Amino acid sequence: MKIAVIGTGYVGLVTGTCLAETGNEVVCIDINKEKIQKMRNGEVPIYEPHLDVLFDRNIKAGRLAFSTSLAEGLDHGDVVFLALPTPEEEDGSADLSYVLGVADQIGKLITEYKVIVDKSTVPVGTAEKVYKTIEKSATCDFDVVSNPEFLREGFAVDDFLKPERIVIGSSSDRATELMQKLYKPFVRSGNPIIVMDEKSAELTKYAANSFLAAKITFMNEIANYCEKVGADVDEVRRGMGTDSRIGKRFLFPGIGYGGSCFPKDVKALHKSGKEVDYDFQILNSVIKVNQKQKIALLPKINMYFNNGLRGKTFAIWGLAFKPETDDIREAPSLYLINELLNAGAIIKAFDPEAMDNVAERYGDKIQFSKTMYEALENADSLIICTEWSIFRTPDFKKIKNSLLYKVIFDGRNLYDINDIEKEGISYFSIGRKDIKL
Repeated sequence: MKIAVIGTGYVGLVTGTCLAETGNEVVCIDINKEKIQKMRNGEVPIYEPHLDVLFDRNIKAGRLAFSTSLAEGLDHGDVVFLALPTPEEEDGSADLSYVLGVADQIGKLITEYKVIVDKSTVPVGTAEKVYKTIEKSATCDFDVVSNPEFLREGFAVDDFLKPERIVIGSSSDRATELMQKLYKPFVRSGNPIIVMDEKSAELTKYAANSFLAAKITFMNEIANYCEKVGADVDEVRRGMGTDSRIGKRFLFPGIGYGGSCFPKDVKALHKSGKEVDYDFQILNSVIKVNQKQKIALLPKINMYFNNGLRGKTFAIWGLAFKPETDDIREAPSLYLINELLNAGAIIKAFDPEAMDNVAERYGDKIQFSKTMYEALENADSLIICTEWSIFRTPDFKKIKNSLLYKVIFDGRNLYDINDIEKEGISYFSIGRKDIKL
């Protein structure tokens, strides 16, 4: 099948590459000429495990191409994916200007039947808006389908190639048949393709992300309460997670969620509710608690150093909002860094993938280290913000010998309390007892 993907951000590039992997001929379109040229040269503009292998293979096979011409993409594709940004407005709503702007151009350019697929995360009713926008100028038949993505950064390739489910929002039998044919190779193991109306499909994505964000936030609230009463959140988590109605996933407490999806989607759904006079009270609480949770380590740091942070040097391990990505959007590390810089502290940071992105934001305001242990040199303490695997089994002797104050502030609960106590290191985590030696 011939596919066009408009937008080569995280979702668009993964979508285009993975569709090419099953034999489709894919053209990815972007207005950024420099980015398109780099991809033509074989450079992957984002970090995502395994994407580079598929990217290179499909370019060489002639199944994956790139262009800055929307007309070229529309001429090529029978199915046209819109993988465009929907940034957060000041009031929390999703900005649809990119989606509707391209829809307007599509209406003027298409000359034969196309299936236009909303792949971006968009508010309820967007498919209808896209249809009406295209309809103003179109001289041929077309359909608009909602096909939300459920890709986890760090696991996006696996999630696309082996999806738990595929959701298709469509009121057209013709479009539905094409979409089912396109996705059939990805569900050979029997996972479902769920067909529903467009509005339900749009809401499914928002509802799923908001529920997971609420689950994370609830566990963070439990962790904060554990600290007040002397309970251990790890034990509580294990006790809860064995209940099949609750499940083990997304019960790990920490310094809040970030990224491109959860923060934006929760706010967008909350704002969409207000537009129809419905108050999502749970989501309002989720937003407020998560913002506060991002700096949950700050009171512990201030207490340990008696509010004397000026001139203190903090090594930070982990800058990305989660491991296996270079994405720093809404990363808790940035909120904590801002607070520490405002207090006059010095930051030495290390992250396996995200340092270039952070450097673009902070410049020389913080220092970047080549290795995790280099960051510890002449630092007063260590702060852990992202649970990269390489941080899970460190050389504690190196940590202890490098840090001036022999103290770790762990925002991801990476280490066993009893083990860390034996190492002779003071240790402060989330929802567990503090160790102050």
